[in-house]
Amino acid sequence: MTEHAPSPQQLEDQLCYGLYSASMAIQRLYRPLLDELGLTYPQYLVMNVLWREDAQTVGTIARHLALESSTLTPLLKRLETARLVKRLRNPDNERQVIISLTSQGTKLQTQAVCLNAGLLKASGRTPSELDALNQQIRHLRDTLYEQIGRWGTAVEPAEDGAVVADQPAAR
Repeated sequence: MTEHAPSPQQLEDQLCYGLYSASMAIQRLYRPLLDELGLTYPQYLVMNVLWREDAQTVGTIARHLALESSTLTPLLKRLETARLVKRLRNPDNERQVIISLTSQGTKLQTQAVCLNAGLLKASGRTPSELDALNQQIRHLRDTLYEQIGRWGTAVEPAEDGAVVADQPAAR
């Protein structure tokens, strides 16, 4: 008698796919609005980080967005070319680059309000419903990052289908 490996969950039943496809739908909803602002979605995320707190290092922005600094650098150069940010070496640490908003980048924040309004309208949800959903997703994200950091790897399914964390790799 041959043992059958458990079949994977159907794609539409997987949380990862639900989150991924919802993210793609939001980006598609935002695309025409971002086009009017002259931004791509990743650029919009960087601008949001800077609108919250101006004058941050590349490393700090990268940590906020869970990106590598090397991934962020070309994006920041394009924002600088568009005159939305300026990049300056930190006088106290020449290895650090500080990213600051220009006056044009600051003004863009008031125009970007339309994205949240568009999502609210298209979702058919109340602001409090979307806020609660966002809080749940952030909590899930933080828990997963905590587990990845704790074990040094992602989680893997056990033989019975339960999810268990890998043992930390020997260092």
